[in-house]
Amino acid sequence: MAIIDVIEYPNEASNELVRRVPEDGSGEFRLGSQLIVRESQRAVFFRDGKALDVFGPGRHTLSTNNIPLLGAFIGLPFGGDSPFKAEVVFVSMREFTDMKWGSIQPLVYRDTELGMIRLRAFGTYSMRVSDPQLLVNQVVGQRGSYTTAAIDDFLKSVIITEFNDLLADVQTSILDLAKMSREVSDGARAALADDFNRLGLELTTFQVGAITPPEEVQQRIDERSGMAALGDMGTYTQFRTAQAIGDAARNQGTAGDIAGAGVGLGAGLGIGQAMAGAMRDSQAQPQQPAAAVQTISCPNCKQTIPADSKFCPACGTSLATVTCGKCQTVNQAGARFCVNCGNPLTT
Repeated sequence: MAIIDVIEYPNEASNELVRRVPEDGSGEFRLGSQLIVRESQRAVFFRDGKALDVFGPGRHTLSTNNIPLLGAFIGLPFGGDSPFKAEVVFVSMREFTDMKWGSIQPLVYRDTELGMIRLRAFGTYSMRVSDPQLLVNQVVGQRGSYTTAAIDDFLKSVIITEFNDLLADVQTSILDLAKMSREVSDGARAALADDFNRLGLELTTFQVGAITPPEEVQQRIDERSGMAALGDMGTYTQFRTAQAIGDAARNQGTAGDIAGAGVGLGAGLGIGQAMAGAMRDSQAQPQQPAAAVQTISCPNCKQTIPADSKFCPACGTSLATVTCGKCQTVNQAGARFCVNCGNPLTT
């Protein structure tokens, strides 16, 4: 086994927490070897399975001066140059900001307005190593490499447990949870601090992305908000009825026939009021079979209209009967000559 004179690890992966040098087993070192630690790293020096010291950033020469206990393990029969087996564990001290959490199973929540409902929650958090030696001894162990993916599932389970307890203490409705995101995030971060510190980690930030109910509950909430937006149902029904009748009158009227448009609008408003009244009556008493409506054909535009109409709602033609001035015979509306004597009629 070759003697390692320079110990360093410059190319750590983006998600790598810990890397041991050498990765498999122990390495051959000797007093005077150079240990190089980057600004974003700490190095834990192990000899015979025991952590002897933690080195910060810079270049360190391994000697009995900076590792006093090393002399007890080495007999120094060759003037301090004798090789010895040891290992160095590099720990990344940077902040890991790409961590995510979320509930796999729905959380049961007692909503103050909706009752017992199921919720799903997810978000992000960031962390960094606070105690390198504790992390290596308590979590990493003898692994040659350790990434955030290896501890991700465990941290998620810890977060969900604490978050579920936190939600149980929030006595409010899910409709009001959105405005409490900061308070919930801060509370979760404080509750999780000891859990992370026990592993040699520090929870630096914690964000709640969303807290959402199941799809069927969301549909009920949407229906409820839609009903609130409509307000008074009677007024809304009258508005929609008048709007529909107005559209129908515009479609049937002829362009440029201002008089006809005015008559159509008046008829539409009248019919709208009648329909609104009929709807109110239908809510107050059982509906009766409607009587057949008598109709006639407009003598001008041939449009089918109610028989008691005084003006055609389509073209505005007067539908009043005409009496012959000569023989007093009553003629149909629009007649130009008397059907009895042939006398010209005037309207």
